[in-house]
Amino acid sequence: MSTSPIGSEDPPAGAAAAQFAELAPDESPYFNRELSWLQFNQRVLAEACNEAYPLLERLRFLSISGSNLDEFMMIRVAGLVGQVQRGLATPSIDGRSPSQQLSAIREELAELSMTQQSIWRTLQGALAGVGIHIAEEQRVSPPVHKWLKSFFLNEILPIITPQALDPAHPFPFVQNEGLGLLFTLSRDATREQLIEMVLIPSALPRFVRVPDDVTGESGALYISISSLIQRYAAALFPGFTIEGDGLFRVLRDSDIEIEEEAEDLVRTFRSAIQRRRRGQVIQLEIEEDFDPAAEALLLEQLGINEAAVIKTDGMIGIDGLAEIVREDRPDLKFDAYSPRFPERIREHDGDAFSAIREKDIIIHHPYESFEVVVDFIRQAAADPDVVAIKQTLYRAGSQSAVINALIEAAEAGKSVTAVVELKARFDEEQNLKWASKLERAGVQVIYGFTDWKTHAKVAMVVRREGDSFRTYCHFGTGNYHPVTAKVYTDLSFFTADPKLGRDAAKMFNFVTGYVEPHALERIHIAPIDLRQEIYRRIDIEIANAAAGKPAAIWMKCNQITDEGVIDRLYAASNAGVQVELVVRGICCLRPGIAGLSENIRVKSIIGRFLEHSRIYAFASGHPLPSAHSSVFIASADLMGRNLDRRVEALIPILNRTVHDQVLQQVLLANMLDTEQSWWLHSDGSYSRVVPEGKPFNCHRYFMTNPSLSGRGGALEAGGVPKLSLRRGAAT
Repeated sequence: MSTSPIGSEDPPAGAAAAQFAELAPDESPYFNRELSWLQFNQRVLAEACNEAYPLLERLRFLSISGSNLDEFMMIRVAGLVGQVQRGLATPSIDGRSPSQQLSAIREELAELSMTQQSIWRTLQGALAGVGIHIAEEQRVSPPVHKWLKSFFLNEILPIITPQALDPAHPFPFVQNEGLGLLFTLSRDATREQLIEMVLIPSALPRFVRVPDDVTGESGALYISISSLIQRYAAALFPGFTIEGDGLFRVLRDSDIEIEEEAEDLVRTFRSAIQRRRRGQVIQLEIEEDFDPAAEALLLEQLGINEAAVIKTDGMIGIDGLAEIVREDRPDLKFDAYSPRFPERIREHDGDAFSAIREKDIIIHHPYESFEVVVDFIRQAAADPDVVAIKQTLYRAGSQSAVINALIEAAEAGKSVTAVVELKARFDEEQNLKWASKLERAGVQVIYGFTDWKTHAKVAMVVRREGDSFRTYCHFGTGNYHPVTAKVYTDLSFFTADPKLGRDAAKMFNFVTGYVEPHALERIHIAPIDLRQEIYRRIDIEIANAAAGKPAAIWMKCNQITDEGVIDRLYAASNAGVQVELVVRGICCLRPGIAGLSENIRVKSIIGRFLEHSRIYAFASGHPLPSAHSSVFIASADLMGRNLDRRVEALIPILNRTVHDQVLQQVLLANMLDTEQSWWLHSDGSYSRVVPEGKPFNCHRYFMTNPSLSGRGGALEAGGVPKLSLRRGAAT
């Protein structure tokens, strides 16, 4: 199947270029995507300094900043390195060549790395103050020393393997995200010098916790595996004197490219996953006092060319701190939160079909339980009147109740179709396992398009009712993933609207049989017409502004990088449309520039939960928010890949109650948040929002208020502050 966007429509050429007279000649109307992402990770890292958070939660944010950065290096930076090596000079949206982007990224990386280490030292000291100690070089008590040495000799020594690095021994392969130690040794008998490598198996934990009965009353004591090996390395090298040692870590290119003519997608992906583990080195992290001779050997043998070399005097592999976050100290974590089961479903004694049949339902995760989605499939599996279930699976997690429910349905004789996306980055192996398990149970497993990802989150259940069939649908903004559903804010929309059901069926036929859908009644699908619908809605606001009608756009998404959409929003700003954007991560749009984007404001929310829902609202000739506004939820962000190279769904919210819940509760609360929000400025920097009145935290609000699904007319009673006539003010 051709991968050209079906029915795509290019924005007017140079639409933004003609608008930025206020900018200096060497500036662009767009921010660089990669540098914008680094700004996002800086905001994540800033939460590790947020003294309003419990200490282990601050450590969690530091760990997340590390894992985020690893993925950025393995995918985004690796892609730029590949372009440089192939001699490609394709400019980014802001006009930079790949080599210019790499240069700018590396400058930012050095600063980011130093900031991470500084925060880690601060948190390490604070943790010690509350009884959580991380032993590295410092002395330990005799009982702890005895336990550590015994643990090393019995649990670690049999697993690790020293390997001499000389012409007689091939240089060992260091896997992606692999940790290793280099030891500089001298043989006691001959004073011969040699270098030995010890790779730390990935199966070992990053930290070992000393039992409480060993530490006594000193609190929790951790030691990193690398420090443990260094501490007792003499037992590994009898007859040698250790002259020096150093820890290193390797990141490799982890992107997977699949040729369109791949004959067997499953076999191709299994092979590609193996190749990924051996991708070229993109980053080498080493300790600051690494032995120069050992460092030179490492650089030569790993084939370091365009790779970044990061030297640190702190912790290598910041992401590993996630293990310490698991310490059982409720006093150092956010108060436990249990999501509510949706009241509407409860009112119908747990019968999801009865509740949906009565009227559409919107569920707000993680404040409302993801179990309602699982129960929707479970009930379908057990219901003798259900004849068919179809579902997309992008990321389902390692322990998925949804997968088990689909298997139960197939074993109960239902016709079950699962669209499993093999190209979900870093979930490819897990999805291959799920696909095999589903197929063994009799589920019809479809892998979709070769080079388009199926990213839409849709489930449909066809049920026999009387002499006809009724289709029940679930449309989501997030994945069918029970773990992320506890920390990602997402929307689940349940409906029995026949038009939406017919459209969902056409979307599945498109993915499973390449049958291009015609005469869609409600849904807009990428890459068919989703982009055009976004353009059309923006153009309506431009026309309304020109006619003197109220004109405004509110958008909430994770990223906005698409030049065409940005140019349309610039045109809307110039026409007088008030544009409010909540963009958690990357934003290539420059707000607040006279003659370009003076009517656009952008903010990012970083807090306890990860904002993930995509909501697009258009005034449609009435002041926002109002019952007349056009509101959509979507699986798609405003990126070229989502609009042109993925199967995505844009769902209109037409039910009055659900419309008000999404617009005047969820979206409005995000607009009004001040405690967790950052303003994006025209120079690309971010600063925390300073509340003009009483601070408002949208996460806390939804944790402490009744569920959306049971509220109905209670919206009229208020709760979320309303917008006053003054733009952006809460009353």
